[in-house]
Amino acid sequence: MQTTQENQSALERRIEMTVPKAEVEKEVETRLKRMARTVKMAGFRPGKVPYKMVAQTYGQQARSEAIGAAVEKAFGEKVREGNFRVAGYPRIEPLEDTQEQLAFSAVFEVYPEVTIGDLSQKEISKPALEVGEEEVDKTIEVLRKQRTTFSPVERAAVEGDRVVIDFAGRKDGELFEGGQATDFPFVLGAGQMLKDFETAVEGLAKGESKTFDMTFPDDYHAANLAGQTVQFEITVKGVEEPRLPEIDDEFARSLGIADGEVSKMREEVRANLQREVKRRVQAKIKEQVMDALIDTHPIEIPKALVEGESRQLAENARKDLEQRGMKNQNIPVEPAWFTEQAERRVKLGLIMAEVVKSKELHAKPEQVRALVDDFAQSYEDPSEVVTWYYSQPDRLAQAEALVIEDNVVEWVLGAAKTVDSPVSFDELMGNAGPKG
Repeated sequence: MQTTQENQSALERRIEMTVPKAEVEKEVETRLKRMARTVKMAGFRPGKVPYKMVAQTYGQQARSEAIGAAVEKAFGEKVREGNFRVAGYPRIEPLEDTQEQLAFSAVFEVYPEVTIGDLSQKEISKPALEVGEEEVDKTIEVLRKQRTTFSPVERAAVEGDRVVIDFAGRKDGELFEGGQATDFPFVLGAGQMLKDFETAVEGLAKGESKTFDMTFPDDYHAANLAGQTVQFEITVKGVEEPRLPEIDDEFARSLGIADGEVSKMREEVRANLQREVKRRVQAKIKEQVMDALIDTHPIEIPKALVEGESRQLAENARKDLEQRGMKNQNIPVEPAWFTEQAERRVKLGLIMAEVVKSKELHAKPEQVRALVDDFAQSYEDPSEVVTWYYSQPDRLAQAEALVIEDNVVEWVLGAAKTVDSPVSFDELMGNAGPKG
């Protein structure tokens, strides 16, 4: 067996290999004799089929397997000899044979060499926010709004009210699809309906009707209605005003405080809010850290890894569609859609692997346990959550991966410049407030 090597590009390698035909033929014979011991054919007992018949029937299969094994062996030896870190699978192509040799080429990619870069000039902004009484009050207000109830009123509808209406929409005098409903409820000002439609309903009381023209926006999702003027007929069936719950014992119990003590409720809200603020701050810091790692380590990445990651992301998207009740065969999901995201993930994976290895940032058991304990604190029975993580290796592996990420973040923060950046509560929460 002989091999020669040439570099195609920074990561692509090409190896030419020759395999003695005599060795292949010897292996073919060995495989056929092995088959002959157990092969079944009509008219013969197992193991009694003549060798020539076995060779005639299975010879091509045995030769293909023998050649494949020989090429795989030759490729494996060359990889070990050259200490290649092969990324993906090689592309094997036949070359022109000689009288005594079978010739092949193997084209494959290798992992890039990653040299830890200088992060000292990178600046990481660390959002700073102390959770105080104002933040607790805002969060409780959000929780109150989530528990809004509505009561019937005998007056004209105003913003914030929930109205129940019948409506029918006509385009050129004809009812259009999706343009009619009975006993349809929506809250004025919540954005569920188009602004012009809400404006037409506002000011009407129970039992009142109205006919009005409305023009759909040019970018409306239904192409047949975009930019079109239609006529709506509406009848108000009911008007209900919102009522927020009082901050009392009953409200506290609705949030899981068994004795209904409001002070305990505030403490619980503060603790949950502090965890949420910490999580969001860490997420913003982590995103900056990952950007810094990519900027500081401009590496070429194997196409094979990007293609594999793109396929995995596409498969995840298909599964997500299925879980949402969609039939993904009607919604094609192409791996090419995820190429940019896959490239980033592959780059970060290669860079972080080298950082973890060279800086010894592997997850320690006590770090993993501390992370799992922290996750568990937001559940009613933390011990059950801890048991859930430690009962399956793959679940624990997810926690270990997060610990490694945190270790890398801490290392980067130590190597880069950091600056505390005060941030408002609404800004950190995305202006929408925290989720209850």
